[in-house]
Amino acid sequence: MYDSYFGLSDLPFSIAPDPRYLYLSQQHREALAHLQYGLSCNGGFVLLTGEVGTGKTTVCRSLLEQVPEHTDLAFILNPKYTAQELLSAICQELAIPLNEGANLKQLTDAIHHRLLNAHAQGRQTVLMIDEAQNLSTEVLEQIRLLTNLETNTHKLLQIILLGQPELADKLKQPELRQLSQRITARYHLAPLSFSEMKAYIAHRLSVAGIEAALFRHNSLRRLYRLTGGVPRLINVICDRALLGAYVQRLPRVDLATLNRAAVEVLGVSPTLARWRPLVIAAGLLALMVTGGWLAQSTWPGITGISGLATPTPVVSHNDRSQRQEEKGTTGIQTPELAPTDQSASTPTPNDAVTRFDPWQWPAALTTDLSQVMAYQHLFALWGLDYDPTEDPVVCPFARRHRLECAFQSGDLDTVRQQNHPVIFRLEHPEKGAVYATLIRFNDERADLMVGGQLKSMSLMKLAASWPHSYVLLWQLPPHYQAPLYPGSKGKVVAWLEQQMAHWQERAPRRQHQHYDEVLVGNIRAFQRSRGLTADGIFGPQTSIYLNAMLMNDAPRLSGQQEITSVIYP
Repeated sequence: MYDSYFGLSDLPFSIAPDPRYLYLSQQHREALAHLQYGLSCNGGFVLLTGEVGTGKTTVCRSLLEQVPEHTDLAFILNPKYTAQELLSAICQELAIPLNEGANLKQLTDAIHHRLLNAHAQGRQTVLMIDEAQNLSTEVLEQIRLLTNLETNTHKLLQIILLGQPELADKLKQPELRQLSQRITARYHLAPLSFSEMKAYIAHRLSVAGIEAALFRHNSLRRLYRLTGGVPRLINVICDRALLGAYVQRLPRVDLATLNRAAVEVLGVSPTLARWRPLVIAAGLLALMVTGGWLAQSTWPGITGISGLATPTPVVSHNDRSQRQEEKGTTGIQTPELAPTDQSASTPTPNDAVTRFDPWQWPAALTTDLSQVMAYQHLFALWGLDYDPTEDPVVCPFARRHRLECAFQSGDLDTVRQQNHPVIFRLEHPEKGAVYATLIRFNDERADLMVGGQLKSMSLMKLAASWPHSYVLLWQLPPHYQAPLYPGSKGKVVAWLEQQMAHWQERAPRRQHQHYDEVLVGNIRAFQRSRGLTADGIFGPQTSIYLNAMLMNDAPRLSGQQEITSVIYP
């Protein structure tokens, strides 16, 4: 229902185990590594535990996609069996023929015979049991006896147990000490940390086709307190919160919407700020009106947003030769970023340095208003007029103009390599927060637009305040529709071959439209040169860095024309 409103191609927070949405945090990768070890070692038990909803089954499904060809896998999903029923289920999984009414000994002999034949053929057999905390002590002991099936040099069966924390407690019982001693690898999967939860949400939104932050920061904090970082709870509440934002026509999930979603999902009443219904059109209109007042205010150095000197927009999607007309009959002009005007009024060192401080902004400049103005300025750098009343969600607007937007995490060195103007949240311990557009920086200073005012800060001071999260725009390659994998074909592959040839200073292979091993190797080399994961896949992240290398006329942080301003130490 809300997918088209936010520009999503799919519902990103379904609880169905869709492998496309698999997000492996560091601990999930470690858990997966333990299970992979279980597929390769010779006999014994591997134990993976975790609370309900932490992703054990998701990790398990990821493992199933990586099972070696020489492995036979018996996967038991519902282990509420007697010992005889469990052995019968294992036989069914391994396609072992049985006589009707076979007893425990006959079942064990059939399994042993099957394991010996598999070993003779160079094959390995793995038994994986999910929800293993439901196994009785008697059944667990029967499973242990299966590991006695062996040759002189090899165990014939590897067993992986997945379960909730009480499984680990059950294995501490004296009667199960022999099984516990045979466990060769253990891992407990804990809930996500706050930073992992943010990355998890951003990943699922990205897979669904949007790189924007659809949840306010205080909403994420509240979400983490409510869920404790459990992915299943995160999915359920996020899905309901986005539906609530859609119903109210909000551009993002605010704290009140998140709280109401939690009440509906969890049945608990959050003890936070009371609900205040907001109508997005009226709210944005108020921001625009406030912005118009701000543009005419007497705050030192502000002569109106349209009077500021900005770098020349280089991607001309709209005719910007005329100023945007005043809207309505109020006489209030909306905040609007004009093309470069070097004669525009700009503070000089003599009259501004004593009256200005990079952290000063007027009381009228709220966090929300500064965000609207920051996006307007960022789009203006790309030659676009952005009106939030018409497009409250920025990424669909960007994509209509062949731009992509991404919510990124990284330090200033990462931003320097990406070489694109970005929007970030500038926090002050006393004055609060505003959004700023970083339009340029070098080894000594950074130029920002804050509330329509050009600011210049020392790089050291910016680094101390850098939030390590930001939004950037970049230009998609021609004909690009989806990430390119080995085997991809088409014009975009030919374009990529040309760019790699340019980067390597060689002649391109003519009319080459196949993503072959040579091109995969070139992409991996490029990824390594930029500190990226060298997976050989040309996706959004690699595209950002390639775009930074290739762009000539597009806005970038380095090489823009000089902007006159005051440098504040």
